[in-house]
Amino acid sequence: IDNRAKEILKIIVDNYLDKGEPVGSKTISSFMSYGLSPASIRNVMNSLEKLGYLISPHKSAGRIPSDAGLRLFVDGLLEIGSLNNNDKMQLDKIYNNQEGSFYDEALKSLSGLSGCASLIAVPKTKVAFKHVELISMAKNKALLVIVTEDGNVENRLVDIPCGVTPSSLKEASNYLNERLNNKTINEVKDDIIKELNEHKSDLNELSEKIVNAGLGSFVDNDNKGYLILKGQANLLEDLSLIEDVEKIKNLFSMLEVKENISNLIDLTNSANGVQIFIGSETNLFASSGCSLVSAPYLNSKGKIVGAIGVIGPTRVNYARIIPVVNYTAYVISKIIGN
Repeated sequence: IDNRAKEILKIIVDNYLDKGEPVGSKTISSFMSYGLSPASIRNVMNSLEKLGYLISPHKSAGRIPSDAGLRLFVDGLLEIGSLNNNDKMQLDKIYNNQEGSFYDEALKSLSGLSGCASLIAVPKTKVAFKHVELISMAKNKALLVIVTEDGNVENRLVDIPCGVTPSSLKEASNYLNERLNNKTINEVKDDIIKELNEHKSDLNELSEKIVNAGLGSFVDNDNKGYLILKGQANLLEDLSLIEDVEKIKNLFSMLEVKENISNLIDLTNSANGVQIFIGSETNLFASSGCSLVSAPYLNSKGKIVGAIGVIGPTRVNYARIIPVVNYTAYVISKIIGN
């Protein structure tokens, strides 16, 4: 398409992403960099519609971009904004304040800044554990520090029974280290639970809680790693403009099937940088009007080990979300690398 058509498409997309409404020739005319009659604008709009880049949702003269139009916009017309200082400071807190799982902190920050649901694919956990430490925190809370043989460190807050002393936490740490050292959680979890149930030791309640709550998420039964999804409530708010409620129901049903998103994550893992999946480009979002913006994160050796991203309506603010997702992936890479 020529430059005039590109400018008109960009104006339509910009206005649609901002207001979520069809854009007419009068609105387009007010944003044009040079004078063009409404009739000429409508002719260009008709041509863009025939090419599949625009859709007429109603009988009115207004148009909205199709998934193909959004793809063209994202790939060639989008002016990506830079990360503002407030967003950067918020995301840097993930690195500076790792009291719990940094994955959880990353998802919480990303969901809040984007106004979308956030998700992260955590790498496979075939690596063996090197050390486990329990540290007393607030009442009925302990910080579980897990160090794997490849140097990764995972911190998370776990609930503990009332009245547990620091010495009991030390005993529990020693107990777990004896059994976890140089083994994967898959190799020893069932054995630990079986042993605890058989001996009914004083450490039973505490150790079983730690194994189930703290280490349980490391279990990799399908050998594909695991997926964390948060901020689903944002989808209901963001998708309020979609007339067909069934689309929202279908999306939530699809999100329950991890394999669907895992397939997208695999695509993300195959390329560096931010990846964008729009609407009907994927089976997952074909009937829901949603998009996924994701980016891979790396380990200390520069190898892609997982991906983080957001799910939202196709009319998300791509210019803002892309740098936020990209920087979040950078922060996670920095944490894992260190």
